Amino acid sequence: MKKQAKTKVLLVEDESTLSMIIKDTLDGENFETITARNGREGLDLFYQHNPAIVIADVMMPVLDGFSMVQEIRHKEKTVPILFLTARTSIDDLVKGFNIGANDYLKKPFKMMELIVRVKALTNRIATIPDENLTYNIGNFKLNCQSQTLSFNGSTEELSYMECGILRQLAANIDNVVEINCILNDVWDNDNYYNRNSLHVFIHKLRKKLSRDSRIKILNIRGVGYKLIIV
Repeated sequence: MKKQAKTKVLLVEDESTLSMIIKDTLDGENFETITARNGREGLDLFYQHNPAIVIADVMMPVLDGFSMVQEIRHKEKTVPILFLTARTSIDDLVKGFNIGANDYLKKPFKMMELIVRVKALTNRIATIPDENLTYNIGNFKLNCQSQTLSFNGSTEELSYMECGILRQLAANIDNVVEINCILNDVWDNDNYYNRNSLHVFIHKLRKKLSRDSRIKILNIRGVGYKLIIV
């Protein structure tokens, strides 16, 4: 019987002991883990090996995790990125999502939780359907493949989170999308921190869409959000 190909993981972590433990754990779950000690080395290995997922610490020498991911996202929009962070500030978490992270895990964490998060991210990316990659929203066009929002000839890039939230709303125009549905689809987790981050992203999307005054994102208190065109 042909062996199942291992999913390639790039782990960028400067704490050598933690890096070794994570690598051993993932390799035991049929992943092939490539390790880097800083963001610059991580970038080099990313382009060499084309991993299926990136796990990155935030605070690292030479090049930090945020800066590394920003460079990756300039060229690669879809690879899942999971941040490992000791930071608890909402602003830091929102910054991570803004530059293109798919999920985060706060240190210290249990290895089983890491495995669950990694498997969820790789499985979700593998099963994203090809249909409905573009949505017309008033005078805007959302392209989910390129993660861009176009308006009257001008185009801007969206973060992974902005695109995922707007896709959910655009696919359900005039219908309420429950908060839990958005959080589980975009973050794979509906915890307190992600709920706060969602409110920030909704505010940003409202500002981006304000060029077409007909478009409204309504807050249905205690339930979710509704995208309407009046």
